[in-house]
Amino acid sequence: MEERKSVKWGFIGCGEATERHAIPAFSALPEAEIVAVMSRTQSHARDFAHKHHIRRWYNDAQNLVTDPDIDAVYIATPPSTHATYAVSALMAGKAVYVEKPLATHYDDCLRINRVSARYGLPCFVAYYRRYLPYFQRVKSLIEEGAVGKVLTAQIRFAAAPREFDYNNRNLPWRLQPDIAGGGYFYDLAPHQLDLLQHLFGPVVEAQGYTANRGGLYTAEDTVAASMLFHSGMPASGTWSFVAHESAREDRILILGDGGQLSFSVFSYSPLHLINMKGEYHIKVDNPSFVQLPLLREIHDHLLGHSICRCDSVSATPTNWVMDRILGKI
Repeated sequence: MEERKSVKWGFIGCGEATERHAIPAFSALPEAEIVAVMSRTQSHARDFAHKHHIRRWYNDAQNLVTDPDIDAVYIATPPSTHATYAVSALMAGKAVYVEKPLATHYDDCLRINRVSARYGLPCFVAYYRRYLPYFQRVKSLIEEGAVGKVLTAQIRFAAAPREFDYNNRNLPWRLQPDIAGGGYFYDLAPHQLDLLQHLFGPVVEAQGYTANRGGLYTAEDTVAASMLFHSGMPASGTWSFVAHESAREDRILILGDGGQLSFSVFSYSPLHLINMKGEYHIKVDNPSFVQLPLLREIHDHLLGHSICRCDSVSATPTNWVMDRILGKI
């Protein structure tokens, strides 16, 4: 049998994530070919396909997942549709790559895992930060003992409201819990929580307190959480999405018995390490297309060269933690 040299993709969703992140990253991979796109609005699908020189477009996801020319499906839609589209694609015999979070409910993650196992097909999840040089440097510093034995970790995130947060008659979908799974917490915390579990193993206990302190919308805008890892390490997190601009913060702090390490999750500011040897600000550059390292791993997996572990099974614990913090389970 001739060895397959490329992967033919169908895209479900033609929004911002696809336009800004996926198209450039997929286009940088010679072994990736985008053969079809789907949007519920036919004119949008057609225009998107023409703009990016994609030969087929659909306005029905079932027609895309059953397209015989497609090997794998990328899903970049609001989270409430992730499980439905992922299950449909897997049952149609396609591998899947889905944006985070995997789903809006922990139970839907389990359903995706069951279908993936039943059909013997992978469902990869876009926790691409695991593969970026910036976070790999964080991991290596911890493993090398730069802060000694890790005692605890703290997530600290604060941001001011965005302009469209004030329009409660036309809120973005990220502030509609039935579509997003929660408020901005459910959109941004997945990357932070996935990274901590990538660094320290699974969280086995989690609880949280939520509030709406700004009154701009009905979803939670303030979250405080405590967590316990399987290793016995405790951790905590606070999130505010209605803070004053002066309080803006994007930081994870790792405290050890030999020092401390702090880093950002979204701004990639220099790592800040303090230990007995001194104080260091470590700049680490990432590739221009942040999804590219993970996509290389996914394509190597699909072409039979290696195994990519950034899949729905490894992503499910993050949904469990978030749902515990928000009191959904």
